[in-house]
Amino acid sequence: MTTLTAPTATPTVDVAGPSPARLVGVELRKLADTRAGRWLLISIGLIAAVIVVVQLFVLDDAEKTFTAFFVPSLLPVGLLLPVLGILSITGEWSQRTALTTFALVPRRARVIAAKLAAVVLAALASVLVSLAVAAAGTLAARATGGAGAWTLDWHLVPYAALFQVVNGLMGAGFGLLLLNTPLAIVTYLLLPTVWSILSAMIKALHRPAQWLDTSITLGPLLEAHVTAAQWGRLAVSLLVWLAVPLVAGLVRTLRREVS
Repeated sequence: MTTLTAPTATPTVDVAGPSPARLVGVELRKLADTRAGRWLLISIGLIAAVIVVVQLFVLDDAEKTFTAFFVPSLLPVGLLLPVLGILSITGEWSQRTALTTFALVPRRARVIAAKLAAVVLAALASVLVSLAVAAAGTLAARATGGAGAWTLDWHLVPYAALFQVVNGLMGAGFGLLLLNTPLAIVTYLLLPTVWSILSAMIKALHRPAQWLDTSITLGPLLEAHVTAAQWGRLAVSLLVWLAVPLVAGLVRTLRREVS
């Protein structure tokens, strides 16, 4: 007697991995999962609100406009976004989760791209927060006798978005390059500050600083119009402080052994 055995189906394995959108969603969630990241995000919103509240008391009534509330709120937020960018990159290594992450998604470039995308989205969200608190400040100004004018040069919105995205990505670049949270934060905060001090003290560095000091080259983005010369100086400074750390850090992260 011959016994026939039914063929068994071969299980299929999904080798494609999670989609880019899902990876970005995971990285966005990671930004708020840690205590440091959560409080940093809260601080961004609180600082923007505090700046507007202070302006309600110190500005003259005629100066209490939407633009006057919006632009100053961008500066302190721009100081915190690089730290958020650093944490998004170095968190995998400081919390020793890199082995798990890169085991689930072996193509490290996809993970890094998702992290950078999450930083960009967080930076864009911070601009929306600044717009919201500026609107609240304008309404409060109108209610308390201030001008409360809704005037805004709409060129400022994309410029502000670029300003915050650049700040976040510069921090992420230093995080990729150093892969250590305290070292990356100290280096990011120290190097530009030292460069600004030296360029102010040494006459020979005055002209190079116009091209390499991001505190100077990013400034025009908070104004209504940016000239072609200012765009050129901004591009050169971003090549040094953004592109070089990002590329060098990407190469290092792709080659580093995970243990």
